[in-house]
Amino acid sequence: MTDSGRSAAVVIGKDGLAALVEVLVERGRTVIGPTARDGAIVLAELASAEQLPYGWGVELEAGHYRLRPREDGMAFAHSAGPQSWKTYLHPQRVRQWSAERGPGGEVTLRADSDPAPSYAFLGVRPCDLRAIAIQDRVLTGGTYADPAYRDRRDGAFLVVVECTDPGATCFCVSMGTGPGVGEGDDEGYDLALTEVLDDAGHRFWARAGSAEGAEVLALLPRQQGLGTVAAEATATAARESVTAAAGRMGRSMPPVSLQRLMAGSLDAKRWDDVAARCLTCGNCTMACPTCFCTTTEDVTDLTGDHAERWSTWDSCFDLDFSHLHGGPVRESARSRYRQWLTHKLGTWHDQFGSSGCVGCGRCIVWCPVGIDITEEAAALHAETWSMLESPEGGARP
Repeated sequence: MTDSGRSAAVVIGKDGLAALVEVLVERGRTVIGPTARDGAIVLAELASAEQLPYGWGVELEAGHYRLRPREDGMAFAHSAGPQSWKTYLHPQRVRQWSAERGPGGEVTLRADSDPAPSYAFLGVRPCDLRAIAIQDRVLTGGTYADPAYRDRRDGAFLVVVECTDPGATCFCVSMGTGPGVGEGDDEGYDLALTEVLDDAGHRFWARAGSAEGAEVLALLPRQQGLGTVAAEATATAARESVTAAAGRMGRSMPPVSLQRLMAGSLDAKRWDDVAARCLTCGNCTMACPTCFCTTTEDVTDLTGDHAERWSTWDSCFDLDFSHLHGGPVRESARSRYRQWLTHKLGTWHDQFGSSGCVGCGRCIVWCPVGIDITEEAAALHAETWSMLESPEGGARP
């Protein structure tokens, strides 16, 4: 272990990955990771590493997702599935309190305060690591922090896996969120893995990002038969794979200030074009790893003696999302899609100091009509670029 509390990088094999799951379970962690089920790569609790999607990849396009077998047997050679880690850190439905009316009419309120699970997330992509950091900023910062989110997040152990095989809808390079992770002490992960498969075998370049990560890494068996030269070769192969992945992104954003683009295109005709296709179903917000909006629901039983309040995900595509006295503020699909996109790429900067998009491409894949956020940004740029001026004075963005 180094003075900073981090251990040196090591090479582990498939047995080391299996041991990683075992060690985390032994430490009382609920291990969540990807597995192939129901025709998709989904997140689920793992009892062993054998449940990882070895030999499965994915075929992605706008409005299209399909599992495909891989001959190489790699565990993490697939792009983001329909779920993100917010499913566990910011669940879709959470009970906040319940109330009981007793025989004498007295009412007893009980806040839900069950202890948060001790999660270990295995297989967090770099784009999703950034998404978790964005939700941290939204839900743990400021005046109205979410204590339930903070409890789940504070105890989570994150194992990030760098991307070496991006999908056709990935654009993390455009957003500066991947496909690799940094090596600093404040990168936000506990362990980082890069999967390597070549003539020297199937293995993982592993390094710690926290003191606890270093403790766990020290308990894992090293890849047998690797000397110093071979270990360095693995590290080199891992870096080269990530670099190559950066050059194979399936999508990209226009190379302009998206914040300024959104602010300068509020009256663009393109909004009418996308509104004609958008179903306002909200799939994009449900699949997005950073969307955080919620509403509250109060329910009672038939007797009226038991009541509960629930927090549930909400979407700015819902007609009632902006409902005020007299009706909704955003009645049209045009206004609702424009609100989502300009907030995600533009005004999110004003609120939270960063973009709300991490380039994972989920909104493209899981849109039933295949609306592509990168295509819409490019179309808005093509329509409005000649009218935009940079702060330096007249240079086009």
